[in-house]
Amino acid sequence: MTCSPDLKHAKVIEAFNKTRQRSIDLTSSLTEADCVVQSMPDASPIKWHLAHTTWFFETFILEKFEAQFVAFDPSFRVLFNSYYNGIGEKHPRAQRGLLTRPHLSDVLAYRHNVNCRIIEVWQRHQSAELATLIELGLQHEQQHQELMLTDVKHLFSCNPLFPALPIVLANEERAAAQIPSQADWVDFSAGLVELGADGLTNDFCFDNETPRHRAFVEAFSISTMLVTNREYLAFIEAGGYTNPDLWLAEGWDWLRSQTISHPLYWRLVGTNTEAQWHEYTLAGLQVLDLDQPVGHLSYFEADAYAHWAGARLPTEVEWELAAQVAAGVHTAPRHGQTAQAVVRTSANAIGNVDKPIQQLFDHCWQWTSSSYTPYPGFQTQAGAIGEYNGKFMVNQYVLRGSSCFTPQFHSRISYRNFFPTSARWQMSGLRLARSKG
Repeated sequence: MTCSPDLKHAKVIEAFNKTRQRSIDLTSSLTEADCVVQSMPDASPIKWHLAHTTWFFETFILEKFEAQFVAFDPSFRVLFNSYYNGIGEKHPRAQRGLLTRPHLSDVLAYRHNVNCRIIEVWQRHQSAELATLIELGLQHEQQHQELMLTDVKHLFSCNPLFPALPIVLANEERAAAQIPSQADWVDFSAGLVELGADGLTNDFCFDNETPRHRAFVEAFSISTMLVTNREYLAFIEAGGYTNPDLWLAEGWDWLRSQTISHPLYWRLVGTNTEAQWHEYTLAGLQVLDLDQPVGHLSYFEADAYAHWAGARLPTEVEWELAAQVAAGVHTAPRHGQTAQAVVRTSANAIGNVDKPIQQLFDHCWQWTSSSYTPYPGFQTQAGAIGEYNGKFMVNQYVLRGSSCFTPQFHSRISYRNFFPTSARWQMSGLRLARSKG
């Protein structure tokens, strides 16, 4: 992990206070009962998120930098440990919703206590190492802020009242407010590309985004837009969920065993003759907006749709190259050119060559066909902090971009999200790609 210069001096506490407060703001319209319930094993209660993100600062910073460290509550070391085996025992993930104690008020007191101690530690021990750890803690908390929204959305979707969460409507509607465009294709020629974070710039990155390296990419085309609800509805109406030829074997078994026939939050409302598709959002149950990107798809669903559409999912190399070109930080390897990285160019320099590639961020995470594996030369950090990413590099697929639930400024071109193939409570959609002969 690297730290940006902004967090090495005066802006450390400003960023710390702002990020920590946002987590509290996200809970302002929730009841204590809302914060305790766990709707499924993959999701966590809001109270647990608030405590675990605090546990991270206490465990990885206060234990190391406080001369006379005393835990706020020794039992929290087990209760709010997520997956760090190097730290010790953990409360079972699927049983987090059984933690009616400590009270939410106790967790909030825990947050306040640790906040004050982190500020005091920074005032006494300003250093690049401490700044890097604080920024890692803030980036970790931003990840959990997104999980808080997706987890409470799953919880509320299980309630027949379909409650809304007004505090975050702007987040979910940020992408919806944009006027959709007509999808098109952008062609790329074969060649060597550079991808990943170099760890030397002023921007934060997680260790799984490094090291920057070269990869060869064959000629391909990628869609300028994400697949929409309208397009995905056509897949459903064409029998996409009943045609085994479109599905991976494991995906077909998953679909049949779970009796799945549509995206996670879609609902048919009305009589058989007049039923209309709706979608649960954090604004409540809404008529399905056909022009918005389809979301909450598993890898299996995204892959099956791509097959039905005569296309495929992009690799993460293809996605990152497209994002580099869209941002103007890479030449466009088209019309016989190679995909060699060059000095940063302006977006205008490549914007008039082909169609703009849109919806890379702020809409849906986008499934790729790439397994979540380490980059060449990747090394995990020593100690428990090294468990952050590396040990999950098996049986998962990479998603790229960001979603409407991702905190502002948390996304970047090199970001590698990852989930198992059946996960769909996250805001995950798809962009199509095609191979070129």
